[in-house]
Formats: sequence, structure tokens, C-alpha cells
Amino acid sequence: QVQVTESGGGLVQAGGSLRLSCELTGRTPYRYPMGWFRQVPGKDREFIGAISWSGSYEYYPDSGRGRFTVIRHSVSNKIYLQMDNLKPEDTGLYFCNAGRDTGREYFPSDDLWGQGIQVTVSS
Repeated sequence: QVQVTESGGGLVQAGGSLRLSCELTGRTPYRYPMGWFRQVPGKDREFIGAISWSGSYEYYPDSGRGRFTVIRHSVSNKIYLQMDNLKPEDTGLYFCNAGRDTGREYFPSDDLWGQGIQVTVSS
């Protein structure tokens, strides 16, 4: 069974950094692009960024990368989310997804979501 699992969340002070990890496990012939989303209190789930299987393509919202960077070391089923200069409004539940991409855009799958991991930024 293919599944996605996040790790590395926790409590961090404002201005600090945190790196989340996400791994896709299970037997699959498909080379998944993968991405990160988050849900903060009172808002809809929002797209943070994604990266292709090869790492050649990176996808970010129209607002840009901002303080967050999606990382993938060579071709693997593991990605990271590097979060810098964290702010209290970054507090929320962070999700990883394995989906598909076109070279221009990332499309999350409906069924390959992680459980989510909590990030709390204290002021």
C-alpha cells in the first residue's frame, strides 16, 4: 500500500527555522512529484510548494516561494519543507501530497495525502 508520512513538526519560536520531512512508501512504479500544503485556523488548505520527481521543476503559488522552500535530494521518494523566519501566523497543520505535474503546474492527488503534522510558532 502506497502511503505518505510527514515528520519533523513541533514548537518553534518566531524567527526560527524548521524542516519538515515527507516520505512516500510502498511499492509503486510511478515516479511521483510531491508537494506541501498547510491548513491554518480559519482558512482553507493552501498550497505551499511542490517539486517534480527529478527535482528539475519547482512549483510555488503565484505569490512566490516566500520563506518556504521545497527540497528533494536527487530522485527519491522523500522531500523536505525548509521553513525560515517563521511567524506565529504560520502555525497550523502541514500536509504532504504525492500527485502529478506537467512542468508548469502541480496537481495534488485525492488519495495520497499524509495525516498532517502540527507546526506551532510561539511569539
